[in-house]
Amino acid sequence: MNHHFSKMSIPVNAHLFLKDPVSSELGIKIINGSILLISQLGFEKFTFKKLAEEIETTEASIYRYFESKQKVILYLINWYWSCISFRIYMSTQNVLDPEDRLLKCIHILTAIPDPENEFVLDNELELKQLVINESSKVFLTKNVDDENKLGVFSEYKKVVEFVSSIILEINPKYPFPNMLVSTIMEGSNQQRFFAAHLPRLTNINQKDDLVESFFTDTLLKAIKNEK
Repeated sequence: MNHHFSKMSIPVNAHLFLKDPVSSELGIKIINGSILLISQLGFEKFTFKKLAEEIETTEASIYRYFESKQKVILYLINWYWSCISFRIYMSTQNVLDPEDRLLKCIHILTAIPDPENEFVLDNELELKQLVINESSKVFLTKNVDDENKLGVFSEYKKVVEFVSSIILEINPKYPFPNMLVSTIMEGSNQQRFFAAHLPRLTNINQKDDLVESFFTDTLLKAIKNEK
């Protein structure tokens, strides 16, 4: 698999790294190698020793960029949500009708993007799969409150707040916009994970991709029933 980490100016929280990995060739190799190894091995079996062997460097060199593998996965998922935020902005900035904007947001949040027909940033497809498989590991930790205070989840929150604001344009009385959007963001990834590994927990399969349809139907019915 070829990886070319985006050199676009996508914001990533500075508390996640010791040295900005996109500032050097080695740093970019660390990021690309991490994506490859976490995808192949899973986060639990991913180590800096294995990463150093993969990219032909030393563990000490990796520790100059990241203090732990937890910071690496936080960096990758932070970059992914910054990418999603950027794509949502680009797709909705000239769309006047709020329902059309909302549908575009749902598509970006729930679908697997098609690089042949829509704008996709470097590594987004690989990172989408990583988010599906590993994203719970950045929330379900004892350090989550401290990381939240440092703004580590700000890009994720930005997406929730932006899409929630569109829901409130359509229905100002809807009482649960943030809950609905975060449920869609997490639930769409969870349903894809279930389809791949625990298929009896879902009604979709890997052949017929119904995730976007399900969450579009769920969201529109929820906000319209509250009017």
